[in-house]
Amino acid sequence: MTTVIIDYESGNLHSAEKAFQRMAMETGTGVVIVTSDPDVIRRASRVVLPGDGAFPACRKALFDHRGVFEAIDEAVIAGGRPFLGICIGMQMLATRGLEYGQTAGFDWISGTVEPITPADHALKVPHMGWNDLVIDRPHPVLDGLCTGDHAYFVHSYQFRVDDPADLLAHVDYGGTITAVVGRDTIVGTQFHPEKSQKTGLRLIANFLRWIP
Repeated sequence: MTTVIIDYESGNLHSAEKAFQRMAMETGTGVVIVTSDPDVIRRASRVVLPGDGAFPACRKALFDHRGVFEAIDEAVIAGGRPFLGICIGMQMLATRGLEYGQTAGFDWISGTVEPITPADHALKVPHMGWNDLVIDRPHPVLDGLCTGDHAYFVHSYQFRVDDPADLLAHVDYGGTITAVVGRDTIVGTQFHPEKSQKTGLRLIANFLRWIP
């Protein structure tokens, strides 16, 4: 089994690679490869899409790598392989993003990425640091995780899903902030599992073992 982490020059690939390799070794779930090779992506057993920065910049960078999105789409949508989006990699699952204007997303999970606007104006944006997860519905990638477990966030925009059934977990930051989304073989986390210590490593292990 091969898990690919997509390299499109966006995101902290070193930290993600180390965390996924560690958990792949501990769970006996094959090898982890960082790649931008469409042929390798097409053959992957699982696909991970990280992303840091702004939604439109990440989307442009991804589509500037010729054939990469098409390979992801073939593996995940046509092939039904498990997919994990991280931070902006999760936000790009949406129908649209509103950062610096409107940008089309993958539209794999219907919704909009919009600015965080806490009801408590004393709360700063970006939402940065540790926050307590609230589990909204069970999912294999959340196995063993509980409401109150901590995860590490850094973002100024959040994914508002159209269908509440697609919201797997949230946090409270002057209102509900989406933490985990999921549908079919597709999952996304707004927080960085590779930086979320015990909680993040458990989620990564669950993803590597997940057989939809």
